Amino acid sequence: MTTRWADCHRSFQAIPLWVRVWVLAVLIPVNASTFWFLDSRIGQAGAAAAVLVVAANVPIMLLERGVSRLMALPHLVAWIPLLAWLAALLAFDATLTVSETRLAMMLAVVNGISLVFDTIDSVRWLCGQRDVACGPAAATRRGEAQ
Repeated sequence: MTTRWADCHRSFQAIPLWVRVWVLAVLIPVNASTFWFLDSRIGQAGAAAAVLVVAANVPIMLLERGVSRLMALPHLVAWIPLLAWLAALLAFDATLTVSETRLAMMLAVVNGISLVFDTIDSVRWLCGQRDVACGPAAATRRGEAQ
């Protein structure tokens, strides 16, 4: 199992720097922040979506031995309904507190931006682009031993 984790780490390091910064400095912190708001329905919904994404993506990453476009699909499953619900709340629920409104807007903006990338990656994966960053297929293309 240690080798799989090392492969995943190496794969993550192989993706573009801007993607790593986006994931580590924006995407994960914003979605993790929902756990500080579990006393609100927005925090609960955001945390549930985050748990779903992590619960799906960790096994995918370990099976693929790295970062794959397949990891985008769970984001679509979790965040499209979340964003639709957040949009409805922001548009029609006058009882939201300032902090709930800010959390909802932050989740909607960050996950909305991410969904653009996830949609592109999902389509590319479904069309057959199933390589893993720095994975066995990439090593084979570079002529390295597996």
